[in-house]
Amino acid sequence: MQNKWRIREDQVLEEGFPEKPTADGKMQQKEVLIWLRRVVWIVLFFIIVALIFTMVEKKKQSRTIDVVVHIQPLPDGNDLITKGDVFAILDKSFGYSMEGLPQNAVNVERMERVLKEDPFILDAEVYLGADNSVQIEIDQRIPILRVIDKMELSYYLDKEGNQLPLSRHFTARVLTATGNIPPHIPAFTDRKDHPLNQLFDLSKKVLTDEFFRPLIEQIYINNKREYILIPKIGEQRILFGKFEAIDEKLGNLRIFYQKAILNEGWRKYKTIDLRYKDQVIAEKV
Repeated sequence: MQNKWRIREDQVLEEGFPEKPTADGKMQQKEVLIWLRRVVWIVLFFIIVALIFTMVEKKKQSRTIDVVVHIQPLPDGNDLITKGDVFAILDKSFGYSMEGLPQNAVNVERMERVLKEDPFILDAEVYLGADNSVQIEIDQRIPILRVIDKMELSYYLDKEGNQLPLSRHFTARVLTATGNIPPHIPAFTDRKDHPLNQLFDLSKKVLTDEFFRPLIEQIYINNKREYILIPKIGEQRILFGKFEAIDEKLGNLRIFYQKAILNEGWRKYKTIDLRYKDQVIAEKV
């Protein structure tokens, strides 16, 4: 009974039954599917690129709605430059406002370059915000010394020795230097024996010392190029002498203040003389 239901392969072929798929046919179908997938991914990639390009171009052509200025304040919270000054610098250089311009017309590199040329500005970063605004980030130079030279010209120096003019908005309360100080010259810090460079070095010694920074208010240079330090408290004068043995003199002065002044009071002495090696000569009132 079982044999009569058997159908030979040659009978199936003769009666029109489909052939079984061969191994080569399966491989061809697989290759076609892989190729179709690749085509689909390529098409999708170009569609996405086109969309991004369109969005970018549309963004560039959209107009700015605002110009926002952020100024990092000085350590004491004040500013030598204001937002109005920043706008005035840009208006003078460009001749027009950045507000309402197409974004592709906003030259952020030139804006940064122009702002960094201002003596009060240490660094400037300009970028376009997601809300179609022009964002300006300003870091100010920090003055550490005010100089009034022998020609009575007044200016600030920052910690790198850069010259800053006086601000119209704020007078920085910093260490002051007066007296026989020559006029400012560019790159004075490269000249070791220049009086302004020596003054700057002494100022940094005072300002980086936790004991002397709150104590010394003024440095005066006389016609002999001798330094006189004037403290904030009391009326004594510290005769520092020539620009030599700086660390030794400051060390002796510290010891004197810690032992003598703290015991007898700030107003007990009129002068403190550091001009002689390994000596502190104090004259009482």
